[in-house]
Amino acid sequence: MARLSTHVLDTMHGRPAGDVAIELHAIDAAGACLVAAARTDADGRTDRPLLEGAAVKRGRYRLVFRVGDYFRAAGVALPDPPFVDVVSVDFGIADDGGTYHVPLLCSPWAYSTYRGS
Repeated sequence: MARLSTHVLDTMHGRPAGDVAIELHAIDAAGACLVAAARTDADGRTDRPLLEGAAVKRGRYRLVFRVGDYFRAAGVALPDPPFVDVVSVDFGIADDGGTYHVPLLCSPWAYSTYRGS
């Protein structure tokens, strides 16, 4: 079944990042439209895919991760403003029948992503 999922890993502490707020936006010529919102669990994952089945459509999307809030809640002293606060990842879905997994690996100073499985 087609689906879009994500997870967040805290590379500063070497663990999953729990309770990170995530938004998914669809992007078109008119701008960005909120499609889904979720929070990560203790394993750094959402409780269900952000999109699945017929909801997975070809197009451009943006995942927004509120990692600054996560690190502040974890007791990390961040500069003001934080170097990494809100991470936006723009990506495309070309196969509306495919499986897309877009993880985020982050610290207060860096982040990376890739298309996972």
